[in-house]
Amino acid sequence: MGTIVISGTVVLVLFGFGNHVWWLAAVAVLFLYVQYGRDSSSARSARSARSSTSSSSAAAPSSGGGATPSSYRAYRDRRDKQAKWERRYQRERPLESRRQAREKSK
Repeated sequence: MGTIVISGTVVLVLFGFGNHVWWLAAVAVLFLYVQYGRDSSSARSARSARSSTSSSSAAAPSSGGGATPSSYRAYRDRRDKQAKWERRYQRERPLESRRQAREKSK
C-alpha cells in the first residue's frame, strides 16, 4: 500500500510542474495516508495502552458512536458516563427533557 501511495505522489508531483494544483493533490494524498492509511493498528494499540493507564474519566479516546469497546469495563465506563450526563441534563433542564420524552413516545 505504501509503495502505491508513494508512486502516486511522485506522479502527482511530476504533473505539478505543469499545473500546481497537482502538488496540492499530492500533499493531500500524503496527509490522508499518514493520518488514516499507515498501519493504524499500532497507533490504536498505543492509544488503548495510554487509556488503560489513565483514570476512567479520561478513558475512551474514540468518541464516535458505533465504535466497539475494547473491553467490557470500557463499555461499562462509557455507559455509566452517558447515563450520568443524561441524569444531569434531566435535572438541569426539566421542561426540555419532558418535551423530548413526549416527542419520543409519539
